[in-house]
Amino acid sequence: MQIPPFGGFQPRFPHMHHLLAVLCLVAVVYKLTILLRKRRDAFRHMEPFPGPPAHWLFGHVLEFKQDGEDLYKVVKWGQKYPYAFPMWFGPFVCFLNIHHPDYVKTILASTEPKDNFAYRFIESWIGEGLLVSKGQKWFRHRRLLTPGFHYDVLKPYVKLMSDSANTMLAKWERYAKTGESFELFEHVSLMTLDSILKCAFSYNSNCQTEGLVHSSVYELSNLINLRFRTFPYHNDLIFYFSPHGFRYRKACKVAHNHTAEVVRKRKEALKQEKEPGYIQTKRNLDFLDILLCARDENQQGLSDEDIRAEVDTFMFEGHDTTASGISFILYCLACHPEHQKKCRDEIMQTLEGKDSMEWDDLSKIPYTTMCIKESLRLYPPVPGISRHVTKPLTFFDGRTIPAGCNVGTSIFGIHRNPTIWENPDVFDPLRFLPENVSMRSPHAFVPFAAGPRNCIGQNFAMNEMKAVVALTLKRYQLIEDPDWKPKIIPRLVLRSLNGIHIKIKPKNCRSGK
Repeated sequence: MQIPPFGGFQPRFPHMHHLLAVLCLVAVVYKLTILLRKRRDAFRHMEPFPGPPAHWLFGHVLEFKQDGEDLYKVVKWGQKYPYAFPMWFGPFVCFLNIHHPDYVKTILASTEPKDNFAYRFIESWIGEGLLVSKGQKWFRHRRLLTPGFHYDVLKPYVKLMSDSANTMLAKWERYAKTGESFELFEHVSLMTLDSILKCAFSYNSNCQTEGLVHSSVYELSNLINLRFRTFPYHNDLIFYFSPHGFRYRKACKVAHNHTAEVVRKRKEALKQEKEPGYIQTKRNLDFLDILLCARDENQQGLSDEDIRAEVDTFMFEGHDTTASGISFILYCLACHPEHQKKCRDEIMQTLEGKDSMEWDDLSKIPYTTMCIKESLRLYPPVPGISRHVTKPLTFFDGRTIPAGCNVGTSIFGIHRNPTIWENPDVFDPLRFLPENVSMRSPHAFVPFAAGPRNCIGQNFAMNEMKAVVALTLKRYQLIEDPDWKPKIIPRLVLRSLNGIHIKIKPKNCRSGK
Protein backbone atom coordinates (compact mmCIF):
# COMPACT_ATOMS: atom_id res chain seq x y z
CA MET A 1 0.00 0.00 0.00
CA GLN A 2 1.40 3.38 -1.02
CA ILE A 3 1.33 6.14 1.55
CA PRO A 4 0.77 9.61 0.09
CA PRO A 5 3.59 12.05 0.91
CA PHE A 6 3.17 14.46 3.84
CA GLY A 7 0.62 12.25 5.51
CA GLY A 8 -1.85 12.37 2.62
CA PHE A 9 -1.53 16.11 1.93
CA GLN A 10 -1.10 16.80 -1.81
CA PRO A 11 0.63 20.17 -2.52
CA ARG A 12 -0.75 21.96 -5.55
CA PHE A 13 2.49 22.20 -7.51
CA PRO A 14 0.79 22.35 -10.92
CA HIS A 15 -1.04 25.50 -9.85
CA MET A 16 2.22 26.95 -8.53
CA HIS A 17 3.88 26.32 -11.90
CA HIS A 18 1.05 28.10 -13.66
CA LEU A 19 1.34 31.04 -11.28
CA LEU A 20 5.11 31.31 -11.82
CA ALA A 21 4.65 31.13 -15.58
CA VAL A 22 2.07 33.92 -15.45
CA LEU A 23 4.32 36.08 -13.25
CA CYS A 24 7.28 35.56 -15.59
CA LEU A 25 5.11 36.46 -18.58
CA VAL A 26 3.86 39.59 -16.83
CA ALA A 27 7.46 40.57 -15.97
CA VAL A 28 8.60 40.06 -19.57
CA VAL A 29 5.65 42.02 -20.97
CA TYR A 30 6.26 44.82 -18.45
CA LYS A 31 9.99 45.02 -19.32
CA LEU A 32 9.24 44.90 -23.04
CA THR A 33 6.64 47.66 -22.65
CA ILE A 34 9.20 49.88 -20.91
CA LEU A 35 11.80 49.21 -23.61
CA LEU A 36 9.33 49.88 -26.44
CA ARG A 37 8.28 53.12 -24.76
CA LYS A 38 11.96 54.03 -24.42
CA ARG A 39 12.46 53.35 -28.13
CA ARG A 40 9.40 55.42 -29.07
CA ASP A 41 10.57 58.34 -26.91
CA ALA A 42 14.09 58.16 -28.41
CA PHE A 43 12.66 58.33 -31.94
CA ARG A 44 10.60 61.36 -30.98
CA HIS A 45 13.52 63.11 -29.25
CA MET A 46 15.82 62.55 -32.23
CA GLU A 47 13.29 63.70 -34.82
CA PRO A 48 15.00 67.11 -35.33
CA PHE A 49 18.29 65.31 -36.09
CA PRO A 50 18.35 63.31 -39.34
CA GLY A 51 20.93 60.55 -39.56
CA PRO A 52 22.03 57.40 -41.38
CA PRO A 53 19.36 54.66 -41.70
CA ALA A 54 19.40 52.17 -38.83
CA HIS A 55 18.41 48.49 -38.74
CA TRP A 56 15.24 47.98 -36.64
CA LEU A 57 16.97 45.45 -34.36
CA PHE A 58 20.72 46.07 -34.55
CA GLY A 59 20.67 49.81 -35.12
CA HIS A 60 24.02 50.89 -36.57
CA VAL A 61 26.02 48.11 -34.90
CA LEU A 62 26.31 46.05 -38.09
CA GLU A 63 27.77 49.08 -39.90
CA PHE A 64 30.87 48.79 -37.73
CA LYS A 65 33.04 45.97 -39.04
CA GLN A 66 35.94 46.35 -36.56
CA ASP A 67 38.27 46.58 -39.58
CA GLY A 68 40.03 49.88 -38.90
CA GLU A 69 37.54 51.95 -40.92
CA ASP A 70 34.77 52.49 -38.36
CA LEU A 71 35.90 55.90 -37.13
CA TYR A 72 36.33 57.14 -40.69
CA LYS A 73 32.78 55.97 -41.42
CA VAL A 74 31.48 58.19 -38.60
CA VAL A 75 33.42 61.12 -40.11
CA LYS A 76 31.76 60.47 -43.50
CA TRP A 77 28.34 60.39 -41.88
CA GLY A 78 29.19 63.71 -40.26
CA GLN A 79 29.80 65.27 -43.67
CA LYS A 80 26.30 64.25 -44.72
CA TYR A 81 24.60 65.14 -41.42
CA PRO A 82 26.13 68.40 -40.11
CA TYR A 83 26.67 69.13 -36.42
CA ALA A 84 25.03 65.98 -34.99
CA PHE A 85 23.13 62.81 -35.85
CA PRO A 86 21.62 59.87 -33.91
CA MET A 87 23.45 56.55 -33.58
CA TRP A 88 21.62 53.42 -32.44
CA PHE A 89 23.30 50.58 -30.54
CA GLY A 90 20.71 47.84 -30.72
CA PRO A 91 16.94 48.50 -30.69
CA PHE A 92 16.73 50.60 -27.52
CA VAL A 93 19.97 52.54 -26.95
CA CYS A 94 20.44 55.78 -28.86
CA PHE A 95 23.10 58.49 -28.64
CA LEU A 96 23.11 61.90 -30.30
CA ASN A 97 26.57 61.95 -31.88
CA ILE A 98 28.09 65.46 -31.93
CA HIS A 99 30.97 66.25 -34.29
CA HIS A 100 31.15 70.06 -34.49
CA PRO A 101 32.72 72.53 -32.01
CA ASP A 102 29.69 74.84 -32.03
CA TYR A 103 27.63 71.95 -30.68
CA VAL A 104 30.22 70.40 -28.41
CA LYS A 105 30.77 73.59 -26.42
CA THR A 106 27.14 73.43 -25.27
CA ILE A 107 27.51 69.99 -23.70
CA LEU A 108 31.10 70.38 -22.44
CA ALA A 109 30.34 73.70 -20.76
CA SER A 110 27.90 71.85 -18.49
CA THR A 111 28.62 69.56 -15.54
CA GLU A 112 26.30 66.86 -16.91
CA PRO A 113 27.38 63.39 -15.72
CA LYS A 114 28.85 60.66 -17.88
CA ASP A 115 26.19 58.45 -19.43
CA ASN A 116 24.77 55.60 -17.34
CA PHE A 117 25.12 53.04 -20.13
CA ALA A 118 28.66 52.75 -21.47
CA TYR A 119 30.44 53.93 -18.33
CA ARG A 120 28.60 51.55 -16.00
CA PHE A 121 30.57 48.68 -17.55
CA ILE A 122 33.79 50.15 -16.18
CA GLU A 123 32.57 50.91 -12.64
CA SER A 124 33.24 47.44 -11.24
CA TRP A 125 36.88 47.99 -12.16
CA ILE A 126 37.63 51.63 -11.32
CA GLY A 127 34.73 52.35 -8.95
CA GLU A 128 33.17 55.79 -8.66
CA GLY A 129 36.30 57.80 -9.29
CA LEU A 130 36.43 61.16 -11.08
CA LEU A 131 35.80 59.53 -14.45
CA VAL A 132 32.32 58.22 -13.63
CA SER A 133 31.15 59.96 -10.43
CA LYS A 134 28.58 62.73 -10.58
CA GLY A 135 26.87 65.46 -8.59
CA GLN A 136 28.24 66.53 -5.23
CA LYS A 137 30.52 63.50 -5.00
CA TRP A 138 32.25 64.42 -8.26
CA PHE A 139 32.48 68.10 -7.23
CA ARG A 140 33.98 67.25 -3.81
CA HIS A 141 36.50 64.78 -5.23
CA ARG A 142 37.55 67.16 -8.00
CA ARG A 143 38.18 69.89 -5.42
CA LEU A 144 40.15 67.57 -3.12
CA LEU A 145 42.26 66.11 -5.94
CA THR A 146 43.09 69.32 -7.82
CA PRO A 147 46.12 70.15 -5.57
CA GLY A 148 47.64 66.86 -6.76
CA PHE A 149 48.16 68.41 -10.19
CA HIS A 150 49.69 71.72 -9.11
CA TYR A 151 52.90 72.48 -10.98
CA ASP A 152 54.92 72.22 -7.74
CA VAL A 153 53.79 68.59 -7.49
CA LEU A 154 54.32 67.93 -11.20
CA LYS A 155 57.85 69.40 -11.34
CA PRO A 156 59.82 66.46 -9.88
CA TYR A 157 57.83 64.00 -11.99
CA VAL A 158 59.72 65.02 -15.14
CA LYS A 159 62.91 63.35 -13.89
CA LEU A 160 60.99 60.16 -13.04
CA MET A 161 59.31 60.17 -16.45
CA SER A 162 62.72 60.50 -18.05
CA ASP A 163 64.05 57.53 -16.07
CA SER A 164 61.14 55.33 -17.21
CA ALA A 165 61.58 56.48 -20.81
CA ASN A 166 65.32 55.73 -20.74
CA THR A 167 64.60 52.21 -19.44
CA MET A 168 62.34 51.61 -22.42
CA LEU A 169 64.77 53.16 -24.90
CA ALA A 170 67.61 50.96 -23.62
CA LYS A 171 65.44 47.91 -24.42
CA TRP A 172 65.11 49.21 -27.98
CA GLU A 173 68.84 48.87 -28.67
CA ARG A 174 68.33 45.45 -30.22
CA TYR A 175 65.82 46.85 -32.73
CA ALA A 176 68.24 49.63 -33.61
CA LYS A 177 70.99 47.09 -34.26
CA THR A 178 68.90 44.71 -36.38
CA GLY A 179 66.70 47.31 -38.10
CA GLU A 180 63.69 45.04 -37.65
CA SER A 181 60.18 46.45 -37.37
CA PHE A 182 58.62 46.31 -33.91
CA GLU A 183 55.27 47.11 -32.27
CA LEU A 184 55.26 50.29 -30.18
CA PHE A 185 52.15 50.19 -28.00
CA GLU A 186 53.14 47.29 -25.75
CA HIS A 187 56.52 48.88 -24.97
CA VAL A 188 55.10 52.36 -24.44
CA SER A 189 52.21 51.09 -22.30
CA LEU A 190 54.60 49.34 -19.94
CA MET A 191 56.72 52.48 -19.78
CA THR A 192 53.77 54.78 -18.97
CA LEU A 193 52.55 52.35 -16.28
CA ASP A 194 56.04 52.33 -14.78
CA SER A 195 56.02 56.12 -14.92
CA ILE A 196 52.60 56.59 -13.30
CA LEU A 197 53.50 54.20 -10.48
CA LYS A 198 56.76 56.08 -9.81
CA CYS A 199 55.29 59.57 -10.10
CA ALA A 200 51.85 59.31 -8.55
CA PHE A 201 52.48 56.52 -6.03
CA SER A 202 56.28 56.55 -5.45
CA TYR A 203 56.15 52.84 -6.26
CA ASN A 204 58.92 51.02 -8.09
CA SER A 205 57.14 48.08 -9.70
CA ASN A 206 59.73 46.90 -12.24
CA CYS A 207 56.71 46.44 -14.50
CA GLN A 208 58.80 47.06 -17.63
CA THR A 209 60.27 43.62 -16.98
CA GLU A 210 57.44 42.05 -14.94
CA GLY A 211 54.16 42.80 -16.70
CA LEU A 212 51.49 41.10 -14.50
CA VAL A 213 49.59 44.26 -13.57
CA HIS A 214 49.92 45.58 -17.09
CA SER A 215 48.42 42.42 -18.59
CA SER A 216 45.39 42.69 -16.29
CA VAL A 217 44.77 46.31 -17.34
CA TYR A 218 45.15 45.28 -20.98
CA GLU A 219 42.67 42.41 -20.49
CA LEU A 220 40.14 44.61 -18.67
CA SER A 221 40.21 47.23 -21.41
CA ASN A 222 39.54 44.64 -24.12
CA LEU A 223 36.76 42.89 -22.18
CA ILE A 224 34.92 46.13 -21.41
CA ASN A 225 34.94 47.06 -25.08
CA LEU A 226 33.77 43.56 -26.03
CA ARG A 227 30.89 43.88 -23.56
CA PHE A 228 29.84 47.23 -25.00
CA ARG A 229 29.72 45.76 -28.53
CA THR A 230 27.92 42.52 -27.54
CA PHE A 231 24.24 43.27 -26.90
CA PRO A 232 23.49 40.19 -24.66
CA TYR A 233 26.45 41.13 -22.45
CA HIS A 234 24.65 44.36 -21.53
CA ASN A 235 22.72 42.16 -19.11
CA ASP A 236 24.72 41.81 -15.89
CA LEU A 237 23.60 38.23 -15.24
CA ILE A 238 24.46 36.98 -18.73
CA PHE A 239 27.87 38.63 -18.63
CA TYR A 240 28.56 37.33 -15.12
CA PHE A 241 28.07 33.69 -16.11
CA SER A 242 29.87 34.00 -19.46
CA PRO A 243 33.53 32.96 -20.00
CA HIS A 244 34.34 36.62 -20.65
CA GLY A 245 32.72 37.57 -17.34
CA PHE A 246 34.92 35.05 -15.55
CA ARG A 247 38.05 36.47 -17.21
CA TYR A 248 36.91 40.00 -16.33
CA ARG A 249 36.51 39.17 -12.63
CA LYS A 250 39.89 37.44 -12.56
CA ALA A 251 41.64 40.46 -14.14
CA CYS A 252 39.75 42.81 -11.81
CA LYS A 253 41.00 40.87 -8.80
CA VAL A 254 44.63 41.20 -9.95
CA ALA A 255 44.24 44.95 -10.54
CA HIS A 256 42.43 45.53 -7.23
CA ASN A 257 44.95 43.47 -5.25
CA HIS A 258 47.75 45.57 -6.71
CA THR A 259 45.94 48.80 -5.82
CA ALA A 260 45.28 47.58 -2.28
CA GLU A 261 48.96 46.71 -1.86
CA VAL A 262 50.11 50.15 -3.04
CA VAL A 263 47.69 51.92 -0.67
CA ARG A 264 48.47 49.61 2.27
CA LYS A 265 52.22 50.24 2.02
CA ARG A 266 51.72 53.99 1.86
CA LYS A 267 49.40 54.02 4.87
CA GLU A 268 52.04 52.16 6.88
CA ALA A 269 54.63 54.72 5.82
CA LEU A 270 52.35 57.61 6.73
CA LYS A 271 51.95 56.31 10.26
CA GLN A 272 55.59 57.26 10.72
CA GLU A 273 55.29 60.48 8.71
CA LYS A 274 52.45 62.39 10.26
CA GLU A 275 52.85 65.71 8.49
CA PRO A 276 53.05 66.33 4.70
CA GLY A 277 55.96 68.70 5.38
CA TYR A 278 57.90 65.82 6.88
CA ILE A 279 57.05 63.64 3.90
CA GLN A 280 58.48 66.25 1.60
CA THR A 281 61.81 66.24 3.40
CA LYS A 282 62.15 62.50 2.67
CA ARG A 283 60.66 62.25 -0.83
CA ASN A 284 58.47 64.23 -3.19
CA LEU A 285 54.85 64.80 -2.23
CA ASP A 286 52.84 62.66 -4.66
CA PHE A 287 49.27 62.05 -5.77
CA LEU A 288 48.70 59.28 -3.23
CA ASP A 289 49.91 61.49 -0.35
CA ILE A 290 47.37 64.10 -1.37
CA LEU A 291 44.62 61.49 -1.65
CA LEU A 292 45.32 60.15 1.84
CA CYS A 293 45.80 63.56 3.47
CA ALA A 294 43.02 65.49 1.66
CA ARG A 295 40.39 67.08 3.92
CA ASP A 296 37.29 69.12 3.06
CA GLU A 297 35.91 72.12 4.95
CA ASN A 298 34.47 69.72 7.56
CA GLN A 299 37.87 68.04 7.98
CA GLN A 300 36.48 64.89 6.39
CA GLY A 301 38.81 62.88 4.17
CA LEU A 302 38.16 60.31 1.47
CA SER A 303 36.90 56.87 2.48
CA ASP A 304 38.99 53.75 1.76
CA GLU A 305 36.61 52.89 -1.07
CA ASP A 306 36.95 56.38 -2.57
CA ILE A 307 40.75 56.22 -2.35
CA ARG A 308 40.82 52.86 -4.13
CA ALA A 309 38.50 54.19 -6.85
CA GLU A 310 40.66 57.24 -7.49
CA VAL A 311 43.87 55.18 -7.51
CA ASP A 312 42.37 52.69 -9.98
CA THR A 313 41.02 55.54 -12.12
CA PHE A 314 44.34 57.36 -12.25
CA MET A 315 46.24 54.10 -12.79
CA PHE A 316 44.10 53.45 -15.89
CA GLU A 317 43.66 57.00 -17.21
CA GLY A 318 47.19 58.03 -16.36
CA HIS A 319 48.91 55.33 -18.37
CA ASP A 320 46.64 53.83 -21.06
CA THR A 321 45.59 57.13 -22.62
CA THR A 322 49.13 58.51 -22.53
CA ALA A 323 50.48 55.29 -24.04
CA SER A 324 48.07 55.64 -26.96
CA GLY A 325 49.06 59.29 -27.45
CA ILE A 326 52.83 58.65 -27.35
CA SER A 327 52.62 55.62 -29.65
CA PHE A 328 50.77 57.52 -32.36
CA ILE A 329 53.04 60.57 -31.95
CA LEU A 330 56.12 58.44 -32.60
CA TYR A 331 54.35 56.82 -35.54
CA CYS A 332 53.49 60.23 -37.04
CA LEU A 333 57.07 61.43 -36.69
CA ALA A 334 58.33 58.21 -38.33
CA CYS A 335 56.00 58.91 -41.27
CA HIS A 336 57.14 62.55 -41.59
CA PRO A 337 60.94 62.70 -41.39
CA GLU A 338 61.03 66.41 -42.28
CA HIS A 339 59.10 67.28 -39.13
CA GLN A 340 61.05 64.71 -37.13
CA LYS A 341 64.31 66.46 -38.08
CA LYS A 342 63.02 69.88 -36.99
CA CYS A 343 61.95 68.41 -33.66
CA ARG A 344 65.32 66.70 -33.17
CA ASP A 345 67.28 69.86 -33.94
CA GLU A 346 65.20 71.76 -31.39
CA ILE A 347 65.58 69.01 -28.78
CA MET A 348 69.35 68.70 -29.23
CA GLN A 349 69.71 72.44 -28.75
CA THR A 350 67.57 72.34 -25.61
CA LEU A 351 69.14 69.30 -23.93
CA GLU A 352 72.76 70.29 -24.64
CA GLY A 353 74.02 66.76 -24.10
CA LYS A 354 71.84 65.90 -21.08
CA ASP A 355 70.29 62.42 -20.93
CA SER A 356 67.21 63.56 -19.02
CA MET A 357 64.51 66.20 -19.44
CA GLU A 358 64.01 68.81 -16.74
CA TRP A 359 61.00 70.97 -15.93
CA ASP A 360 62.39 74.10 -17.59
CA ASP A 361 63.15 72.17 -20.79
CA LEU A 362 59.46 71.45 -21.43
CA SER A 363 58.75 75.03 -22.48
CA LYS A 364 61.76 75.19 -24.83
CA ILE A 365 60.53 72.79 -27.51
CA PRO A 366 57.62 74.65 -29.22
CA TYR A 367 57.90 72.88 -32.60
CA THR A 368 57.90 69.47 -30.91
CA THR A 369 54.86 70.56 -28.91
CA MET A 370 53.04 71.53 -32.13
CA CYS A 371 53.85 68.10 -33.60
CA ILE A 372 52.51 66.44 -30.46
CA LYS A 373 49.27 68.42 -30.71
CA GLU A 374 48.87 67.65 -34.40
CA SER A 375 49.21 63.94 -33.66
CA LEU A 376 46.65 64.28 -30.85
CA ARG A 377 44.34 65.91 -33.38
CA LEU A 378 44.68 63.07 -35.88
CA TYR A 379 44.77 60.29 -33.28
CA PRO A 380 43.05 61.46 -30.07
CA PRO A 381 43.76 58.92 -27.29
CA VAL A 382 40.11 59.06 -26.24
CA PRO A 383 38.21 59.17 -29.54
CA GLY A 384 34.83 59.85 -27.96
CA ILE A 385 33.08 60.66 -24.67
CA SER A 386 29.43 60.64 -23.67
CA ARG A 387 27.14 62.42 -21.24
CA HIS A 388 23.67 61.83 -19.84
CA VAL A 389 21.50 64.95 -20.05
CA THR A 390 19.60 65.66 -16.84
CA LYS A 391 17.84 68.76 -18.14
CA PRO A 392 16.81 70.03 -21.61
CA LEU A 393 19.74 71.14 -23.74
CA THR A 394 19.35 73.70 -26.53
CA PHE A 395 22.04 74.15 -29.16
CA PHE A 396 22.99 77.35 -30.96
CA ASP A 397 20.72 76.59 -33.96
CA GLY A 398 17.64 76.18 -31.75
CA ARG A 399 17.41 72.39 -31.84
CA THR A 400 16.79 70.86 -28.40
CA ILE A 401 17.09 67.49 -26.73
CA PRO A 402 15.12 66.77 -23.55
CA ALA A 403 16.32 65.43 -20.22
CA GLY A 404 17.15 61.74 -20.22
CA CYS A 405 18.99 61.65 -23.57
CA ASN A 406 22.55 60.40 -24.08
CA VAL A 407 24.92 62.67 -25.98
CA GLY A 408 28.13 61.34 -27.50
CA THR A 409 30.97 63.68 -28.43
CA SER A 410 33.05 62.33 -31.30
CA ILE A 411 36.45 63.88 -30.59
CA PHE A 412 37.80 62.02 -33.60
CA GLY A 413 34.98 63.47 -35.72
CA ILE A 414 35.57 67.04 -34.52
CA HIS A 415 39.32 66.75 -35.16
CA ARG A 416 38.72 65.49 -38.72
CA ASN A 417 35.80 67.78 -39.56
CA PRO A 418 36.59 69.34 -42.99
CA THR A 419 34.44 72.39 -42.25
CA ILE A 420 36.84 73.22 -39.39
CA TRP A 421 40.19 71.87 -40.57
CA GLU A 422 41.56 72.36 -44.07
CA ASN A 423 42.85 69.05 -45.45
CA PRO A 424 41.97 67.35 -42.15
CA ASP A 425 43.81 64.09 -42.89
CA VAL A 426 47.15 65.83 -43.55
CA PHE A 427 49.79 66.04 -40.80
CA ASP A 428 50.53 69.77 -40.49
CA PRO A 429 51.95 70.98 -37.14
CA LEU A 430 51.73 74.63 -38.27
CA ARG A 431 48.00 74.48 -37.54
CA PHE A 432 49.08 75.07 -33.94
CA LEU A 433 51.00 78.28 -34.50
CA PRO A 434 49.45 80.86 -32.14
CA GLU A 435 48.08 82.95 -35.00
CA ASN A 436 46.33 79.90 -36.48
CA VAL A 437 44.95 78.73 -33.14
CA SER A 438 43.41 82.15 -32.51
CA MET A 439 41.33 81.84 -35.69
CA ARG A 440 39.61 78.62 -34.55
CA SER A 441 37.01 77.80 -31.96
CA PRO A 442 38.64 76.69 -28.69
CA HIS A 443 36.44 73.60 -28.97
CA ALA A 444 37.89 72.56 -32.35
CA PHE A 445 40.74 70.76 -30.55
CA VAL A 446 39.63 68.86 -27.45
CA PRO A 447 41.87 65.80 -26.87
CA PHE A 448 41.43 66.29 -23.11
CA ALA A 449 37.78 67.37 -23.38
CA ALA A 450 36.95 70.88 -22.10
CA GLY A 451 34.91 72.71 -19.49
CA PRO A 452 34.48 71.79 -15.82
CA ARG A 453 34.75 68.02 -16.47
CA ASN A 454 37.92 68.23 -18.55
CA CYS A 455 40.83 65.86 -17.91
CA ILE A 456 42.34 66.77 -14.54
CA GLY A 457 45.65 65.16 -15.54
CA GLN A 458 46.17 66.85 -18.91
CA ASN A 459 49.30 68.74 -17.82
CA PHE A 460 50.77 65.52 -16.45
CA ALA A 461 50.05 63.81 -19.78
CA MET A 462 51.49 66.62 -21.92
CA ASN A 463 54.64 66.73 -19.79
CA GLU A 464 55.16 62.99 -20.18
CA MET A 465 54.57 63.11 -23.93
CA LYS A 466 57.12 65.91 -24.34
CA ALA A 467 59.73 64.16 -22.20
CA VAL A 468 59.36 60.78 -23.92
CA VAL A 469 59.34 62.20 -27.46
CA ALA A 470 62.39 64.36 -26.73
CA LEU A 471 64.47 61.52 -25.28
CA THR A 472 63.41 59.14 -28.07
CA LEU A 473 64.40 61.54 -30.85
CA LYS A 474 67.67 62.33 -29.08
CA ARG A 475 68.58 58.65 -29.19
CA TYR A 476 66.98 57.22 -32.33
CA GLN A 477 65.83 58.04 -35.82
CA LEU A 478 62.30 56.80 -36.38
CA ILE A 479 61.52 55.15 -39.71
CA GLU A 480 58.12 54.28 -41.16
CA ASP A 481 57.43 50.63 -41.98
CA PRO A 482 55.23 50.79 -45.12
CA ASP A 483 54.15 47.16 -44.58
CA TRP A 484 52.32 48.09 -41.37
CA LYS A 485 49.63 50.76 -41.55
CA PRO A 486 47.66 51.09 -38.30
CA LYS A 487 44.03 49.96 -38.47
CA ILE A 488 42.64 52.24 -35.80
CA ILE A 489 39.77 51.15 -33.58
CA PRO A 490 38.00 52.82 -30.65
CA ARG A 491 38.56 50.87 -27.46
CA LEU A 492 38.64 52.52 -24.04
CA VAL A 493 41.50 54.35 -25.73
CA LEU A 494 42.42 54.61 -29.41
CA ARG A 495 44.18 51.43 -30.47
CA SER A 496 45.27 49.68 -33.65
CA LEU A 497 44.01 46.24 -34.64
CA ASN A 498 47.37 45.29 -36.13
CA GLY A 499 49.55 47.26 -33.72
CA ILE A 500 51.65 50.38 -34.32
CA HIS A 501 54.91 49.41 -36.01
CA ILE A 502 58.04 51.42 -36.80
CA LYS A 503 61.75 50.84 -37.38
CA ILE A 504 64.56 52.72 -35.66
CA LYS A 505 68.26 53.32 -36.06
CA PRO A 506 70.69 54.93 -33.61
CA LYS A 507 71.55 58.61 -33.79
CA ASN A 508 74.88 60.26 -33.24
CA CYS A 509 73.79 62.43 -30.34
CA ARG A 510 76.68 64.87 -30.54
CA SER A 511 76.25 65.77 -34.16
CA GLY A 512 72.49 65.21 -34.32
CA LYS A 513 73.00 63.47 -37.66
